[in-house]
Amino acid sequence: MLNKIDGMGIAATNQPLSAAPPLKGAVDRRRLSQLMDREIERFRSENPKSQELFESAEGSLVGGVPMQWMIEWPGSFPLFVRQAKGVTVTDVDGHDYLDFCLGDTGAMFGHSPDPVAKAVVDQASRGLTFMMPTEDAAWIGKDLSRRFGLPFWQFAMTATDANRFALRLARDITGRPKVLVFEGCYHGTVDETIATVENGKVVSRGGNVGPPSDLAETTRVVEFNDLDGLAAELAKGDVACVLTEPALTNHSGIVLPDPGFHEALRALTKKHDVLLIIDETHTISSGPGGYTAAHGLEPDMLTIGKPLAGGIPVAVYGFTADIAAKIKARTIGPGTSIAGIGGTLTANALALGAMRAALEYVITEQAFAHMIPLAEQLAGGVEGVIREYDLDWYVTRIGARVEYRFQPTAPKNGSEALLGKDGELDRFIHLYFLNRGILVTPMHNMLLTSPKTTAEHVDRHTTVFNECVGELLNASP
Repeated sequence: MLNKIDGMGIAATNQPLSAAPPLKGAVDRRRLSQLMDREIERFRSENPKSQELFESAEGSLVGGVPMQWMIEWPGSFPLFVRQAKGVTVTDVDGHDYLDFCLGDTGAMFGHSPDPVAKAVVDQASRGLTFMMPTEDAAWIGKDLSRRFGLPFWQFAMTATDANRFALRLARDITGRPKVLVFEGCYHGTVDETIATVENGKVVSRGGNVGPPSDLAETTRVVEFNDLDGLAAELAKGDVACVLTEPALTNHSGIVLPDPGFHEALRALTKKHDVLLIIDETHTISSGPGGYTAAHGLEPDMLTIGKPLAGGIPVAVYGFTADIAAKIKARTIGPGTSIAGIGGTLTANALALGAMRAALEYVITEQAFAHMIPLAEQLAGGVEGVIREYDLDWYVTRIGARVEYRFQPTAPKNGSEALLGKDGELDRFIHLYFLNRGILVTPMHNMLLTSPKTTAEHVDRHTTVFNECVGELLNASP
């Protein structure tokens, strides 16, 4: 039943979930509730300073946190962090945590890497932002071209901004109004992408706050790996671009592309004169040039943010020479306009200094040669526990990124993936780990390895995962 780990992930069987046998090793919900109550009480008793800070912050911060999703961490309140280095996070109560979340990719190469920390200090003494380029900008552009294969680049503050700017440019270049995304995609907070299909109509996805327009007017949505559906939507002639991750990674969890999917996607977009934009913000886990370089993809544009500057906000978006020429004609020179693109602090000197240090010394071939084998070990440890308890769960991997879900086979699209979501079970597992000094991503069971992760760290996760499952099932393997 369990899928075998291959070079980049687990080869999905992609059997229809409706045909799956009854789940084995099903969790008793009463027991789950009892264990959750126990873990919440332990969390409260061991984190009094975080609780005090949270209760104080409720008087001035909405929800007691500076950004709403920070409340997604399990427990009655979020932990407040004092410091972090490498893969160790220390909270205000003095507890150390082994971090497999790593800022949900933002600190994927470890917290405060020495070269980045030094570059930040050096640049801070020489000025932070000038609204003019520095030498680092030219170096970064050449390095990005080497890594990803696209010759021209521009900068943004976040991957959301990079995606937003890329969509505006795609609409301007093609003269078409719509973007096509895949069901269950994640592209930050880009308005056009927070969409789903209900009763055959594109609508705003649940939880989308104040969508500015009718999503049916801006977006087409197709299931990932559905080439017939993709061809039908592109044939309507109003799609400016397809925006996609190489593999779905976040809202739906990891969904790997079928063999031949990307080749067909590229062929269809070319056939219909639609631009292809690849978002590598999470799939940079595949290697120093992301999934694009690892698998020879040929996008018209590429976007990426999060880990590029070791945690300093920065993102980039790249173009083919043809697209770059069209952008230049529209944005540079007399009578041109750049309304809606960029910002005063974009490409500031501090961010560029940090990014150059990260690219030159941290996000390297050597780093991935360390990280990916550890991710293989991590996925193998999880798979071993699943097998020992004969659970209908699965684990999958993209390079240094690992995830396990509560369904029997790896899904082939976002809708199938959402069937494997179990919020109660997620929160219990996350809190169980947290109470034992391990951080996993709060929104889903995603783990990252970093250059500072060790085999002993991975074994520690496997041990605690085994203990957690054993308690849930009130059984021994």
